[in-house]
Order: sequence, then structure tokens, then C-alpha cells
Amino acid sequence: MLPDHFEDVEVGTTASFGRRTVTAEEIRTFAREYDPQPFHFDEAAAEESPFGGLIASGWHTAALTMRLLVDNVLNDSAAVGAAGVDELRWPNPLRPGDTISCEAEVIDTEPFRPTTGLVLVRTVTTTEEGDAVMSMVGRMIYPRRERV
Repeated sequence: MLPDHFEDVEVGTTASFGRRTVTAEEIRTFAREYDPQPFHFDEAAAEESPFGGLIASGWHTAALTMRLLVDNVLNDSAAVGAAGVDELRWPNPLRPGDTISCEAEVIDTEPFRPTTGLVLVRTVTTTEEGDAVMSMVGRMIYPRRERV
């Protein structure tokens, strides 16, 4: 998706990637460890919640998205890290049995440091039904060809 140097990144570049089905057990396991709100791990409490059933933590959705990004984009890229995430949203819940994939688009670039630039990438994670379960703008750090 992305070239080796900041100067070669083109705004508008897009990619679709990844596929992962989430299970109820992994939702409960993540929740017990990192986000122990009852609607993430207790089936009865989840049924009585405004969500009407078990849902993944937004942080679990973010972790799953990160895994898809690393496996399908970042491991083969020249990115040297990130300077944060903007506009993180969870517009719809991720539920057991949902299969997710991601779409990413380079939306902007900007100088960062003398040897690096920022590549802003909007990533949207969707279910196979097309419902967005997460969106964010990652601020990826890319090496510059020459120091400025």
C-alpha cells in the first residue's frame, strides 16, 4: 500500500485487507482482562443492556484492527511507528460471529521531523454485512529520503 519513503506516498491511495471472525469466548476473555464491563463478559447482563447482547469492547475492536494492519500492511511497509490516532470511533458494536475486514486510505501527509514525515491514514473496520465497527485516523511515521 505504501512506498519506502515519505516523499513517495500519494494521498488517495487505498487498500482493503484482512479477514477475522470474532468469537464470544475471545470477547469475554479480553473483557475480563482489560474492560470488565458486564455487557462485555456476562451474557445475562449483556441481554439486559442497551446493546441487547454480548459485544466486544471498543478496545478489543481496536486491538483486532491493529493485528489486521500489522499482518497485512505494516509488516511489509517502511513505517517506523506512529505518532498517535485521531478520530477514533466505534459507530456500531462488534458481536460474536462477526467477520471483520479493513479499508484504509491515505488522506494527508505532513512533515514531522528532519528525517521523517507523517502519513495520515483513515482506517475503517467493517463487518461482512458492511457495518462499520471502528474508524480512526492513524498518524504513521515514515522515513524521508533525505534529511531536511
